[in-house]
Amino acid sequence: MKPVPLTGIERRFEDNEIIVSKTDLKGRITYGNDVFIRISGYREGELLGQPHSIVRHPHMPRCVFKVLWDTIEARKEIFAYVINRSKNGDHYWVFAHVTADIDASGAIVGYHSSRRTADARALDAIKPIYAALLDEERRHANGKEGMQASTEMLLAQLAKQGVSYDQFVLGL
Repeated sequence: MKPVPLTGIERRFEDNEIIVSKTDLKGRITYGNDVFIRISGYREGELLGQPHSIVRHPHMPRCVFKVLWDTIEARKEIFAYVINRSKNGDHYWVFAHVTADIDASGAIVGYHSSRRTADARALDAIKPIYAALLDEERRHANGKEGMQASTEMLLAQLAKQGVSYDQFVLGL
């Protein structure tokens, strides 16, 4: 799938709406509610079976996703601010709550994400942090090295404050 040029237009959804999606163990979308389908601009058939990264915005630091995946794979929930891209290049900010889906035997069988509208004051704090992390990622020719360097940068900032990522965002 070719990336679509960014429009700079922010899509919004109502404070009483929740974007919900589920993925399998490989991060492929197995469910998306009507709000997710509407805001993302994709038809349900275009989303199901696709990697959730289909809505990944290029201004979202990869290191935040690394922290997110490391957290949920450790069977812990996480809260995160995320910027996503719609099919047409618009964007939308969300406050995500991500958890692992665990079956009766205790095995992780997928992942569940519920997203609410993002608080504007929290975004005022998050945007410059994400921009600095993204700059660090882009300073490296190798994407893996860039993600590692920005992850170290993020974890150092959090350690300095004595909080985890989700504790930090919940405190905004």
